[in-house]
Amino acid sequence: MIRMAGKPVADLLRESIRQQAEERVKNCGPIVLAIIVVGDDPASHVYKDRLVKLAATIGVVTKVKLLPAETTQQQLMATILALNVDDNIQGILPMMPLPKGLDGAAIGAAIAVEKDVDCLNPANVGNVSLGQSPWAPCTPRSAMAILRHYGIELAGKHAVVVGRSNVVGKPLAMQLLAADATVTICHSRTPDLGAMTRTADVLVAAAGVPRLIKADMVKPGAVVVDVGIHQEGDQLVGDVDGSVAEVASALTPVPGGVGTVSSMMVMQRLVMGCKEQ
Repeated sequence: MIRMAGKPVADLLRESIRQQAEERVKNCGPIVLAIIVVGDDPASHVYKDRLVKLAATIGVVTKVKLLPAETTQQQLMATILALNVDDNIQGILPMMPLPKGLDGAAIGAAIAVEKDVDCLNPANVGNVSLGQSPWAPCTPRSAMAILRHYGIELAGKHAVVVGRSNVVGKPLAMQLLAADATVTICHSRTPDLGAMTRTADVLVAAAGVPRLIKADMVKPGAVVVDVGIHQEGDQLVGDVDGSVAEVASALTPVPGGVGTVSSMMVMQRLVMGCKEQ
């Protein structure tokens, strides 16, 4: 089985992004990414810490805003709007999902188009859907970058995406379709999920459910991309159970897979967005 680690993919991107960031800082001043975390979701804090550490290695400044779980929609919206008009901030990234009671779609729509580093604003989503922008959300771009790096052929293959979120499942399905795969999207209302996933040549698990995909749900020899990340005690696990490694021909690890590249994709979007501005 091929272990489709994210580090080799991220390492190929790191130096070029660092050089571009250095050039931009020299000519235009600091690049600052505002990261907003609402509440105590462990996965959000893991991702936030990873971004802060990565940013420091490529010359990007991070400004982390930690808000309590009791934050209201109005308070969070005010935070976004203040960052929109702050000329010292080049990118805005709220950690998703937000706590219950907060409207993530409305928050994404409030982010200024030019500062939206994870394609949350509907205007950016529309441009991606029309093929007029390369800046799909960071996690789907990461999954596609890993598949390309490991030479996974997509044209003519059946790809099954488990999960229909606006930031992962839907945009990733569109990117797979653009790569000439035949795409099926499954979700929580899909009856007999295993019957669908067993038809996949390429299976993407992005449902947000720990260890959802078991070995008996995977066609032997399938390529499996695990987008999930969950804290179980002192261990990080994905949406794919460890038993799948015995069946799949290639599998992204958790940790060390899609999330590793996703962090780099945030920086790529941030730095390239600054150059475009």
